[in-house]
Amino acid sequence: MLFWRHGRTAWNVENRFQGQTDIELDRVGHAQAERAGKVLAKLGPDVIVASDLRRAADTAGYLSRACGVGVEYDKGLRERYGGSWEGLTGKELSARWPERHARMDIPDGEHVCEVGDRVVAAVDRALARTPSGGLVVVVSHGAAVRAGIARMLGISDEQREVLGPLSNCCWSVLQTRRGRWRLMEHNAANLPEPVVLSDDA
Repeated sequence: MLFWRHGRTAWNVENRFQGQTDIELDRVGHAQAERAGKVLAKLGPDVIVASDLRRAADTAGYLSRACGVGVEYDKGLRERYGGSWEGLTGKELSARWPERHARMDIPDGEHVCEVGDRVVAAVDRALARTPSGGLVVVVSHGAAVRAGIARMLGISDEQREVLGPLSNCCWSVLQTRRGRWRLMEHNAANLPEPVVLSDDA
């Protein structure tokens, strides 16, 4: 399966906390999504599921048009709700909530464990509609994707920062091995190279 983060928005450029505020892609974001959609179409996805927020939904649309697979929308893939942080810049958040911002502990927002739970539930729903051996592409948001991947890999919420950020319109690839998820690619912008799943002997 493949997690794909949406293209750039004006708030990404301004380093504003987007959360569930419904921000559109900017001109660069549309270009990023069009290019990446054409690349990912070569993988032949069987299912495309996306957050219903416009920046993710519009990003998914480029892949859909490139490969002919319709997009399904799942609110479980929305970004982490940021409460009073939404719309504020990183500098503003550090000034008002220095300790909380350092920990990404949003006083009136969604806890990261809740985000991980709902993303995994959305992934499970998508996988249930994916044929055996098929590929599902999940189009979502930076924090939501990292929370979901961490949960799928068994990484605790306290250790989630071991997963680096996901850039706009980049993706991560997970595969199963002996019933467990493995992270095969992270923050990629090119097609994944074929990897022989071995014991790394």
